Amino acid sequence: MARREKSKAAYMISSVAEQYGVHPQTLRLYEREGLLKPSRSDGNTRLYTDEDLERLEVILHLTRDLGVNLAGVEIILNMRARMEAMQQQMEDFVRGLNLELANRPASDKPQSTNSLIPVARTVIIETTTTTRRRG
Repeated sequence: MARREKSKAAYMISSVAEQYGVHPQTLRLYEREGLLKPSRSDGNTRLYTDEDLERLEVILHLTRDLGVNLAGVEIILNMRARMEAMQQQMEDFVRGLNLELANRPASDKPQSTNSLIPVARTVIIETTTTTRRRG
C-alpha cells in the first residue's frame, strides 16, 4: 500500500483507485457499506482526504492481508473507534486527576510524590530461622 505525506489535499476517486490498485466500484461499495465517507465537491465528485486514505489502508489490510469480510471490517472499525474514544476519556480523566493533585494544598499532599493515594510507610523486618537436625 502506498504511503504519502500528510497534506490538506483531497484526491479524486480515479487517482485513489489507481494508487491503491482497486477498482473505483470497490471504493463506491465501501462508501455504500459505510466503511468510507469521502466528502463531495460542489459538482458532487467524491474527494478523499488523507484520513480517508488511512482508513482505506486499514480496510485493504484487513480484506487483502487478513481475509476479513466487509461485515468483519465494519465491526473492527467500530471497535477501533470505541477504543480511541475510551483512550481519550482515560487521558482526560488522568489529566483531571493531575490538575486536582497539582492544586491541592501542600499539607494535603502525600509523602510520596509518585502515588495517587497516600500510603503509610511500612517497615518490613526480615528474620531468619535455622533448624538443625539431630542425628
